[in-house]
Amino acid sequence: MKNFVKIYIILSICLFTLCGCNNSENNKLNYDSNKLSISTSKPKQEVNISSFSTNILDKESNRVSNISLSCSKINGYILKSGETFSFCDVVGEVSDNTGFKKADMLDANGEIFKGFSGGICQVSTTLYNALLQIPDIEIIERHTHSRRVYYVEKDKDVTVDSNSNLDFKFKNNTGYDIKIYASNTNEAVTVKIMKLE
Repeated sequence: MKNFVKIYIILSICLFTLCGCNNSENNKLNYDSNKLSISTSKPKQEVNISSFSTNILDKESNRVSNISLSCSKINGYILKSGETFSFCDVVGEVSDNTGFKKADMLDANGEIFKGFSGGICQVSTTLYNALLQIPDIEIIERHTHSRRVYYVEKDKDVTVDSNSNLDFKFKNNTGYDIKIYASNTNEAVTVKIMKLE
C-alpha cells in the first residue's frame, strides 16, 4: 500500500509538471533565434607579405625599453583597406606617464640630447622599410633624421616625435586589410606585415 501511494504521488507530480509546461506561456522555453545563430564566416587568414629587421646598435637600457614599448603599441594593429595609419596616434603619448624613459635622440641640428622619444624612431624606421615592399602603400608623411643613423641604409630612416609634430603616416591602398606585427630582442627590431584574406 505504501508503495502504491509513493507511485501515485510521483505520477501526480509528473503529470502536473507536464501539464504546467504545456499550458503556461511563462514556463515555455522560448529561444531567440538571433542569439542562437552561429556565425558561418571564417576567420581571416594571415599571409606574410613583407618583413624587415634592423639591428639595435645602441643597447642602452632606456632606449631598448622605449623600443619594446613602442613595438607593443603597434603590434597587432589592423589597418583596413582605404584607412590611414598615424604612428604618433597609435603609439599615443610619449612621456614618463606612459612608461617611456629618457634616452639619446637627435635634435633638429643633429645634436644628441635625452628625450622620451629616444629609440622609437628605430621602430618607425623598421616599419617604413617593411612597407616599402608592398605595392599600393601610400606614404603620406615621413621625416628623416637631422643626421645619418646607422641601423638602416642611408635615406631609409623615419623620425617621429609628437612633441615636434613629426609623424609617420601611410595609407592602405592595397584593396585588402593588413595587420602589423612588431617585436624586438636586445639585438634587433622586426616588423612583419600580414595580408588578411
